[in-house]
Order: sequence, then C-alpha cells, then structure tokens
Amino acid sequence: MNQPSRRLVLGRACAAAAALAVPAFARAQSTVQLRMSSSLTADSNSSHFLWYQRFAQNLKAATGDKVALTYFPNNQLGKESDIVQQVRLGAIDMMISGTSIWATAVPEIGVLDMGYLFQNADHVGKSLDGPAGAALSKLLMDRASVNVLGYAYSLGARNVYTKAPMKSATELRGVKIRVLPVPNFVATLKYMGAVATPIPFGEIYTALQTGVVDGLEQDAPTVLSGKFYEVAKHCMLTEHIFNPVMPVISKRAFDRIPAALQKPFLEAARDATQFQRAQAASTEAKAFEQLKALGVTVTTVDRAALTRDVSKLWTEFATQYPATRPIIDAIGSAKG
Repeated sequence: MNQPSRRLVLGRACAAAAALAVPAFARAQSTVQLRMSSSLTADSNSSHFLWYQRFAQNLKAATGDKVALTYFPNNQLGKESDIVQQVRLGAIDMMISGTSIWATAVPEIGVLDMGYLFQNADHVGKSLDGPAGAALSKLLMDRASVNVLGYAYSLGARNVYTKAPMKSATELRGVKIRVLPVPNFVATLKYMGAVATPIPFGEIYTALQTGVVDGLEQDAPTVLSGKFYEVAKHCMLTEHIFNPVMPVISKRAFDRIPAALQKPFLEAARDATQFQRAQAASTEAKAFEQLKALGVTVTTVDRAALTRDVSKLWTEFATQYPATRPIIDAIGSAKG
C-alpha cells in the first residue's frame, strides 16, 4: 500500500488547522470592540464612571461577548477637545463628558451652560428626556455624526465658594470668582455680578491661596475632592448651573453594532442614565455633609433675583442662535 507523501501529509495538516482556525477567527470578528474616553478618574466620585460602570454591566448582560467595551479615564486617549474631533470622525468610538465641550462642534449645545435655565436636577432630567433633549440630540447627529446615549447628571449643582463670608448674592459684585473657561459659564457669573475669572482647573487651589481669585464656582463633591474648602470655607447656595453629563457614540461605531443588538445597547444606556442620576443626588448630599463637618458654612440666597438678572443671557443667546429659542421654551415648559 502506497504511503502518502510527506508533502501530502503536510498539506492535509495545514488544511485541517485552517479549518479549525476559521471558527475562532469568526468568533473574534463577531465581537464589536468599542473604546470609550473620559477626562475624569475611574472612581465613585466621578459622574462619568458611575454611568460607565452601570452601562458596562448592562451591556454584558444584554449582549454577552458580542459587544466589548474598554474604558479610558483620565484623558488617556487625549484632551477632550481632541477627543471630540476623533469621535466625530469615528476614530474613537465613544466619549462621556460634560455637554460644554460639544459646543466647540455644535455651538447651540452651549444653551445648557446658561445659568438658571434649570430649577433643579429633576428639571434637567424632565427637560432633556423630552423635546428639548430630542432637539439637541438631533443637532448633534446632523452636525457632528454622534448618537447621544442619554443626559446624565453632574454630581450636584454648581455653587459659589468664597474665602470671605457673604450673606447675600449682592455681595458678589466685584468679587473675583474662578469660572470654567466656557463662554456661557463666564457670562452667567458676570450677570450674577461677579468678576468671572477663567483659570485652568489645576491652578484653582494656588489661585485661591495667592488671592488671584476670591472664590470659585463648583459642585460640592469636586470642592471636597480638590480640598478647595481649605481656602474657601464659605458656600452660597446659588445653584446657578446644572450642567449635564453626556455619553455619546459615533454614528460610525453605532453602525458597526449588529442591528439585533442596537436596541439592547440603547436600553443599557437608558438604564445607566437613570441609575447615574439617582447616584448623583446622593453623592452631592454626602459631600455637603462632609464639607459642613470640615467647617464650611452654607448660606441660602435669593435665586429668584439672580434668575431675573441672568435670564438676559437667554435672550442674547437665542438671538445669536435662533435654533435654541424653542429649546429654551421647551425647558421652561418642563418646570415644576
């Protein structure tokens, strides 16, 4: 009986190996790999991470290994301004950030940075789960090719913290307050009477120490984690801005997800948004308890008077960007 040649044996072995390799390769190809960027740390005091954790759990339960998500906190993939462009192009799949950074691509998104547009966190959710949020999401899809996965919360409202005690908002006049370097944040503090002073986040503590600024505006958990209470021990509950947190996925990345998995993907995101909102409220409350225990005084102020002053900004912005007028009206209709 003729023995098969060495060449024939090798050929058969290669063919068998290739046949076995195909299913493994196919399995690898069937997994959609997604990368998500965040500028914040990966811990329980991060509004971004609270959303991501819940979303990742939901996604695993809904899709198994068919959609794999890798999280890159702390600007590991680059600065937010650069990531915005990468997500628009589809080079990076997903991003979670405050809405402000997207105003660089779609200026109308800056409507959410205006002071006293929202009464409280519940008003944010009610508004952005309705027509106002739908209109903004459409603008982002049409102009930036991104799919908004929800409007989550920052970890509480932004309030004013100062080195010297203040009994009323009228005492803000002429006081230098560090503000996020975003146009409508700056405009809001100016209408509140303060001298709005944009300073990078990493320089806040030193600026307070050296008198470059007299105070800052920030949410309570950030004041706690940044130890700003050591030099600014007086809080006025101005609650001037409730800036949302917004997870997005590029259209290009979303289209890579199999059609049968797109609905479970979106449902996982909706649940993560609702979960994160509840966590945000309790995180703010705990932060205030800790700040008070550390000697921070908290004073309430007349928000109605501040609202009347800052609402002039709404008119200015709507005149400059007419597409925001119905959005502002829809937010107003969602009050109370």
